[in-house]
Amino acid sequence: MSVTKENPVPSDLKIAQSARLRPIQEIARRYGLVDEDIIAYGDRAAKIKLSLPDRPSPFPQARYIDVTALTPTPLGEGKTTTTVGLTEGLAYLGHKSLCSIRQPSMGPTFGIKGGAAGGGYSQIVPMEDFNLHLTGDIHAVGAAHNLGAAAVDSRIYHEGRWGDKFLASQGITRLNPDPTRVLWRRVVDINDRSLRNIITGLGERGDGPVRQTGFDITVASELMAILALATSLGDMRNRIGRVIMALDKKGRPLTAEDFGVAGAMAVLLKDALLPNLLQTLEEQAALVHTGPFGNIAHGNSSVIADLMGRNMADYLVTESGFGSDMGLEKFIHIKCRPSGLLPRAAVLVVTVRALKMHGGGPSVVPGKPLDRVYSEKNRELVRKGCANMTAHIAIARRFGLPVVVAVNAFPTDSTEEWEVIREEALKGGALESIVSHHWEHGGEGAAALARAVAQASESEAPLQYLYEPGMSLREKIDILARQVYGASRVEFTGDVQKKMDQFADWGYGTLPVCMAKTQYSLSHDPRYKNVPPPGYVFPVQDIRLSAGAGFVYPLAGDIRTMPGLGSRPAYMDVDIDRETGRITGLF
Repeated sequence: MSVTKENPVPSDLKIAQSARLRPIQEIARRYGLVDEDIIAYGDRAAKIKLSLPDRPSPFPQARYIDVTALTPTPLGEGKTTTTVGLTEGLAYLGHKSLCSIRQPSMGPTFGIKGGAAGGGYSQIVPMEDFNLHLTGDIHAVGAAHNLGAAAVDSRIYHEGRWGDKFLASQGITRLNPDPTRVLWRRVVDINDRSLRNIITGLGERGDGPVRQTGFDITVASELMAILALATSLGDMRNRIGRVIMALDKKGRPLTAEDFGVAGAMAVLLKDALLPNLLQTLEEQAALVHTGPFGNIAHGNSSVIADLMGRNMADYLVTESGFGSDMGLEKFIHIKCRPSGLLPRAAVLVVTVRALKMHGGGPSVVPGKPLDRVYSEKNRELVRKGCANMTAHIAIARRFGLPVVVAVNAFPTDSTEEWEVIREEALKGGALESIVSHHWEHGGEGAAALARAVAQASESEAPLQYLYEPGMSLREKIDILARQVYGASRVEFTGDVQKKMDQFADWGYGTLPVCMAKTQYSLSHDPRYKNVPPPGYVFPVQDIRLSAGAGFVYPLAGDIRTMPGLGSRPAYMDVDIDRETGRITGLF
C-alpha cells in the first residue's frame, strides 16, 4: 500500500498527499503494458495508445462488474469510493483487478459536491490532478465544442453579408442557417448560472449576429458523450460529423460536416480520445476517461477505456452515474449494447443515511448539518426506506444481472440497522448484502464484498435488454417509464410527438433513449422519495436529438445543463501554500 493507515481516518486530501505513488510506468508494466504503449505525463499519469485493444492479452477477458446505487441523497452515497474499494478488495484476495471511472467536472469540485476520486483509503491518486485538469481532456472538449459554436455564428454572419457568387468563390455553399434555431450553445467547465441565458453579438455590426443563446457545463456537451461512446478515431470523427448544430430556414438539420468544422473539432479531440492511466492508493491501475453528464447524457466512462481494461486484468470494475434507474439502465442500453461489453454482476451501493431519508427522515441539504435522526439508531426508518433499495435490485434483475448489495459503512451506523438491510436485500432478490469498510481500511475492509462479487460474477446468464433496437421512440420511452421508473403511463405534452416524427423522418426514429430526469427520485419528481406513488403519470415535456452521440434524450422535469453555485461554494476553502505549492481544501 502506498500510504500508512491512521486511526482516526484523516481527510481525503491529507491521505492522498501522504501517499508514496509508484511511477506510472511501473503501474503500466504490472498490467502488461510496455513503455511504447503509453504517453507519460510525468511519473504520475499517462495516456494509453489506441493500439492496445488489438494486441493479444496475457489475461483472459476480465469479468466486468458495474457499480450502481440506490436513489442518492444530494451528498452522494460513496459509489466511487466503493468502486475503488472493491478494486482494492479483489486485489487483496489475490486477483488482478483495475477500475474504470469518469473524470469529474470542475463545476461540482468547486461547487458543493466536491471531487470524485473516492475517499478515505479507497481513492484514486494523485487526487489533486484527478479532480482538476488531469491531462486536459475536458478542456479539449470545451475548445472543440466552442470552435463549433464559433463556426455557426461565423457562417450566419458571412452569409448575411455576401451573395452566392462571392461565397462560391470561397468554395462555400450557402446553408441558410436560421439564427433563431441554433442548437449548439457554448460550454465552460465551471458552475455559472449567469451564463444560462445570454445575448451574443452586441456592439458593432462586425461583432457578429445578435441572438439569444447560452452556456452549458462542458460535461453536458454532446462531444463528451461522443468521446465516451466512440470505439476508434474513425468512429469519433464520423460521429462528430453527424452532430446537428442548427436548422436551416426550412427546418432541415445542419451538421458539423455541413459547416465544415467537423474535421477541426476531431483534431482538437485526438489526444483526448486516449484513456488516462492513474493508480489507487493500493497501487491498482485506474482508467480515468471522459465525464458525460449524468442527466442528459449517459453518465458512464468511455467504451474505449473498458475495451482496453478487459484485456489488462482478471476483473474490471466500472461505475455508472447516479442510481440504477439512471446510470445502470443507460450503461446497458447505450454503452454495452453497441460495444458488445457484457457485465457479469451489479453492485448496488446503499447507505443507512439514504435509507433513512427514503424512510421518511428529514431532508438532507448540502452545506447544512444533518438532523440527529441520521446519527441515532432507527431500525424502522431504515426498513421503510428499504423499499427504494428493493426497487433498484428489481431494476438490475430485469437485466438478468446478479446483484450484491454493498452497504457503505459510516461510523454512525449500527449493527442492527445493517441486519435490517441484509434481511430486506435478500428478500428483494439480492444474492448477498455485505457491509464494507473500505473507506476506513481500504482493500482489507472490502475483502468480504470482493469475495461476494467474485462469486456472483461466476454466473454467465445472458444479458437481457428491456427494449428492441427497432422499436419506436414512443415505445422505448413507455417501457422505461413503466419498467424502470414505476409509472402507470406516459404523458407526452407540447410538440414532443411532432419532434419524434421529425426525428424519424431524418432517420433517427429508432435510436436508444437517454432519459433526462432527476437523479433524486425513481420518478421525474424529486419530491417522490422512496418509491413513487402507485398510478402516477410520467410526463415528457420535450425531446432532443444527439445524432452524433447516437441517442435521443426526452426531458422529464426541470433539468439544468448549467449548474449554479451555492451560497458557500467549496472553492472558498481551496488555496495553495505560497512556499511549497501544496493544494489545500480540496475534498
